[in-house]
Amino acid sequence: MNKKNIALCILWVFAGAISGRTQTPLKDENFTLALPTHQGQLKWNAEGFKIVQSSAKQNGAEVGIRASDGSGQFTLLGFLFLFPEQAPMTSAKCRDGVLEPAKRSNPTLQIAMSMQMARSDGPPMELVSYVGQGKDGKLVYSIRGFLAIGDICGDLEIYGNDVKVISDPNLKKIWDSYRFDPSYSPQFNDVSSYAEILYQNHMYQAAGPVFEQALTKLKDDKSKDQLKWQRVTTDQAGMAYGLAGNISKARAIFDAGIAKDPEYPMYYSIWLALTLRKRS
Repeated sequence: MNKKNIALCILWVFAGAISGRTQTPLKDENFTLALPTHQGQLKWNAEGFKIVQSSAKQNGAEVGIRASDGSGQFTLLGFLFLFPEQAPMTSAKCRDGVLEPAKRSNPTLQIAMSMQMARSDGPPMELVSYVGQGKDGKLVYSIRGFLAIGDICGDLEIYGNDVKVISDPNLKKIWDSYRFDPSYSPQFNDVSSYAEILYQNHMYQAAGPVFEQALTKLKDDKSKDQLKWQRVTTDQAGMAYGLAGNISKARAIFDAGIAKDPEYPMYYSIWLALTLRKRS
């Protein structure tokens, strides 16, 4: 095995170790979505649902989660995304902009109900229920809520093969809690979580700058252990650039980390692995 392959293997070992340290436990039942550089937060409570998949776009314009309930009966999809071509947005425009293409792609889709629910602390919600055939030929029942303002839209859907998805009182509580706060500014947790999603989906070049942005947010979050999260986020930023092949940028990240925190051994270890890869 040549030096380049050895160095790459070392980097992957560090990547796994760092990834394990940085997974922030998600609060059960309390869901929030925010973009790294745009105001606004989508939030709701969903008792019994657990996240099984997360996604994000490299340009910072969309984040989403998939969650399942304990019984496997219902699936929840939540997305927050920019929709600049439809600005200025309303919840109704977001609903139509999302559902019209869905109806064209699935002619079996039939709208059962559509209504608006006022919100005293944000834009009104457009709530829609519909039914359509899934890829397996079975009927899929969905209920979907849209919240939008400016150029940003929240889309929350709960679906399953049981018509109870529309009437289940436990699911009704989700819609009662569903809100969008347009004045919310992204915090350290929001930005670092977005970066982690990119990282976990192997979009390393896009993840690096977002981890760097998270570092600038850290000092404003007084509830965080500043030294711990400075180290963890610096590790992630440097590793993201290193795995993307941008060795010079990665080394610059760790050079700055060593200058600021010379007693932390991980910086030196990863810096050495990066140096070996650069020289091979």
